Amino acid sequence: MGIGGGIFLIAVGAILAFAVHVEPAWLDLNVVGWVLMLAGTSALLITMWYWKDRRNRALGPMDVVDETRLAHPAAPLGADSEIEIRHPPAPPG
Repeated sequence: MGIGGGIFLIAVGAILAFAVHVEPAWLDLNVVGWVLMLAGTSALLITMWYWKDRRNRALGPMDVVDETRLAHPAAPLGADSEIEIRHPPAPPG
């Protein structure tokens, strides 16, 4: 269903529960609205849990690389492709 479907169910449920004042004899629109809001909330939570779990599996553990070196994009890969960054000395005081 996804995030959009969950938000849609919450919105329709809120409209039915709080804004519609029609009372048909065979249906309680207030209860239908609350059920739709709960279904939308559960759809949102399940979708976010699924995407969080998927993102964690896709990224895997990330290693920190030496932050003082950058690879030049035009240079071929290898030992010569790294450029050392030199920071200017701090001002006295």
